[in-house]
Amino acid sequence: MKYILFLSFLITSVDFSFSQTVAHETSVNFTKLEWLIGTWNRTNVSKPGRSAHERWEKIDQYILKGYGVTMQGKDTAFVEKITILIKENEIYYVANVPENKQPVYFKLIEINNTGFVCENPEHDFPNRISYQLSGTNLKAQTSGSDKSFEYLFQKE
Repeated sequence: MKYILFLSFLITSVDFSFSQTVAHETSVNFTKLEWLIGTWNRTNVSKPGRSAHERWEKIDQYILKGYGVTMQGKDTAFVEKITILIKENEIYYVANVPENKQPVYFKLIEINNTGFVCENPEHDFPNRISYQLSGTNLKAQTSGSDKSFEYLFQKE
């Protein structure tokens, strides 16, 4: 009986320790995203008379909220609500656009101090979203199937 209790305690302790390690690693990785905070003006808008930007802010310890706006002159042509959050010890990029009935979750699969990659293989397009920082310049890319779009930004 003592052996069973000891074994049960040992398994519980190892599982708890592993969970804390995963949570700590997720938290550390989340802080690597804070360079994203601020306003990013798009530099490669393809249509004349249009402008676009993304703005990110830190809501709390584990949530970054953003939005992407495309303007046609003084009129709003497109708005995308974006969130990066921790859910169940994983980091997700969540895109909420008018074309989708529900927000779409993209799981973070790669991260370093200047960029990240998120994927959702089940989504029609895009399946992959990446952001890469270079000084005050940012390259965001959406890709999937046979197409890819690149968005270039300059930090305000």
